[in-house]
Amino acid sequence: MRSSNLTSVTEFILLGLSSRPDLQLHLFLLFLLLYLMILLGNLIIILLILKDSRLHTPMYFFLTNLSGIEVCFTSCAYPQMLIHFLAKRKSISYSCCVIQFYTFLSFGIAECYILSVMAYDRYVAIRDPLRYTVTMSWGICGILAAGSWLGGFMFSAVDTVATFQLSFCQENVINHFVCEMPALLHVSCTDTTQAELVMHVLCIFTLLCPITFITLSYAHIIFAVLRIRSAQGRRKAFSTCSSHILVVTLFFGTIMSLYLKPKSLSSPEYNKIVSVFYVAFTPALNPLIYSLRNKEVKMALRKLLGKPEVT
Repeated sequence: MRSSNLTSVTEFILLGLSSRPDLQLHLFLLFLLLYLMILLGNLIIILLILKDSRLHTPMYFFLTNLSGIEVCFTSCAYPQMLIHFLAKRKSISYSCCVIQFYTFLSFGIAECYILSVMAYDRYVAIRDPLRYTVTMSWGICGILAAGSWLGGFMFSAVDTVATFQLSFCQENVINHFVCEMPALLHVSCTDTTQAELVMHVLCIFTLLCPITFITLSYAHIIFAVLRIRSAQGRRKAFSTCSSHILVVTLFFGTIMSLYLKPKSLSSPEYNKIVSVFYVAFTPALNPLIYSLRNKEVKMALRKLLGKPEVT
C-alpha cells in the first residue's frame, strides 16, 4: 500500500522520446506506421493460421500465441505514446500507470516463455520426428501455451507490488514514454534496494531461465542436425529454426541489456533507446521475419489472396 505521508503524487508526467516540438508530428507518423504494421502483420499471421488447415500444427499454434502476445504487448504502450506526441500535457494517472506497468510486463514475460516453448517444439520436431505428434499433442500444446500466459500474469503481479510499494513524493516526472520499472526506480524518493532485488530475482525466472532453456534446446538441435546425412536434410532442418533464432536474438538481446543492467550503470536516455527497440521495431519485424522466411506462410497468403501457388 502507498504511504500517505510519503507518496503524494496522483499522476506522472511522461517526457516521451523527445522534448523538441518540431519532432512530435514526425514521431507520431513514424510510430503510427509501426503500430499499424505490428497490428496488420500479426493479425494476418493469426488469420492465415486459422484459415489454412495445413498450418494447423503445434509450431503454428505457438506462432499464433506469439502474434497475439505481440498485439497485446504493444497495445499497452502505443495508444498512449501516440496521444502524447500530439498532447501538450503528457500525463498519466497513478492508477493507469499501475495498470500499464502490470499489463506491459505481463505480456513481455509471456513472450519470453512462449519463445522458450517454440524452441522446445523445434527440438522435439528435429530430435524425434517420429514421436513428434505424440509428444506435442494438442493437450500438451494447450498446457504449454496457457502456462506461458499465466506465468506472465503471475510474475508481473509480484514485480508490480514491489515497485508500487515505493514512494515517489513530488517526483512525478518520468523520462520515458511508458511506465516501466527502471524508469520508475529513477524517480522514487525512497530506498529502491528491495525493489531492485525483486526485479533481479524475477529476471532469473523470466529471462535467464528461458534464454538458458532456448540455448540448450538449440545445442541439442545442432547435434541432431549434424547427424543428418544429406545436405538438403540439414538445410531443411535449419530453415525451420532460423526465423525463431532471429526473433529470439532481437527480443532477448534488448530486454536483457535493460533489465539485467545495474541501476548505477543505466541512464534514462539509454533505457528509452533500448525500450524503443523491443516495443517498436522488434514486434514490427517479427511478422516479416516469419512470413518472408517461411514457405508455408507465403503459400497460405497466396491462397488467401486467391493467387495460384508457386511450387
